[in-house]
Amino acid sequence: MSTPQMLPVAIIGGGPIGLAAAAHLAERGIPFKLYEAGETIGANIRDWSHCRIFTPWEFSTDGASRRLLARHGWQEPPADALPTGDDIYRLYLKPLAKVPEIAPHIETGARVAAITRLGMDKVTSKDRERRPFRLTVARKGEAPRHDLAQAVIDASGTWQNQNPLGASGLPAEGEEESADRIAYGMPDVLGRERANYAGRRVAVVGGGFSAINVLLDLVALREQQPTTQITWIVRATRMHKIYGGGENDQLPARGALGTRLRHLVESGAVTLIQGFAAGAVRRASGGIALVGDTPAGERVTDPVDRVVVATGQRPDLSLTRELRLELDPWLESVKALGPLIDPNLHSCGSVPPHGHRETSHPEPGFYTIGIKSYGRAPTFLLLTGYEQARSVAAALAGDLEAADAVELTLPETGICETDPTDEGAACCGGPAPIEIAAKLDACCVKDVVAKQAGKSGCGC
Repeated sequence: MSTPQMLPVAIIGGGPIGLAAAAHLAERGIPFKLYEAGETIGANIRDWSHCRIFTPWEFSTDGASRRLLARHGWQEPPADALPTGDDIYRLYLKPLAKVPEIAPHIETGARVAAITRLGMDKVTSKDRERRPFRLTVARKGEAPRHDLAQAVIDASGTWQNQNPLGASGLPAEGEEESADRIAYGMPDVLGRERANYAGRRVAVVGGGFSAINVLLDLVALREQQPTTQITWIVRATRMHKIYGGGENDQLPARGALGTRLRHLVESGAVTLIQGFAAGAVRRASGGIALVGDTPAGERVTDPVDRVVVATGQRPDLSLTRELRLELDPWLESVKALGPLIDPNLHSCGSVPPHGHRETSHPEPGFYTIGIKSYGRAPTFLLLTGYEQARSVAAALAGDLEAADAVELTLPETGICETDPTDEGAACCGGPAPIEIAAKLDACCVKDVVAKQAGKSGCGC
């Protein structure tokens, strides 16, 4: 049997973060094997290739990846341009996957179905760290095979595990029976799926950036097909966090999304239903109606032809059932990150620097990085995953000094947990009396203290 040190590091997921991990391992001369379940690298991103992200190129690429690409003649896109998902795939991920330092070690169409220790379940402790990891790899039309690895970096993401319509976290009653009228995530309503939405009654459920992007695309579709009707349904009763920080957002494109949508709601172009917790789907008037709880009691929406469920994603924990993981009990993120990213508490978008120590588990040699490290929390940015990948690669190389030298400065959202219009308070971009700021979340308190000391606000 091969000793773990002779085996490659297994990377699960061929998106931006998985490929960044591959680039950092390649720079350090550590053998690796990257498994991508899709038929091409970046398969999840290609699902929303039509969408333009709010993060410019300068925040969307990884340092080691850029160095490898530059070595082979890559021309970096303009730093301030905003890429689409297709741009990220064509101009960055596809050429990165072709560099000779990475290409031979990628296997697409390979789904990692389970991970365990060779000859051990999660109960056994003796000599556990000396046993290699055993990956069950499934390929379409083939019998599963088993590969061994010295360590595992799980960068598989969450995109393939969309949350259901039901506000309880379970499918709404009748949701599965109405699957022919329900889409999840960010369907291409202006392109390949246009026929399903043009001239139809459409409801979008969700308060995140996926929902906002779909809504803005539907507004553009209605300019071409005026009979298209758009309803937006959110569980929140107050909209300040959903609309975002506007001009105070340090990513201007992110702030502009919410501002534009707010104007569309106020103009009546989008019908907003607030405080709606979906519980059931019913067939009605040639379409479907949603039944949900509201502060005023049960409500049934007007019938629609299509529903887009953009309520976020969750990690797939089934493949790691036999590993010793330590997860936040409600976010299902890595445990150390839970208190830092909990959307019940935080909204300004700042996350303290973190790396291999925070993304590791009681299972030696196993790391969760990328958006999966955030579990169900919605605020992940690519920069976070790139720094995680760098730190983990350094740790696997035994360079703990570099691994621990984590640096992470994320652009603030400019959002307060408490509505900044309350009592005249303002935050993340404006001054506020400390007695009012004390009612707000922690980042807002820091904002006020910093301003009173003559320093800059959020992010300082």
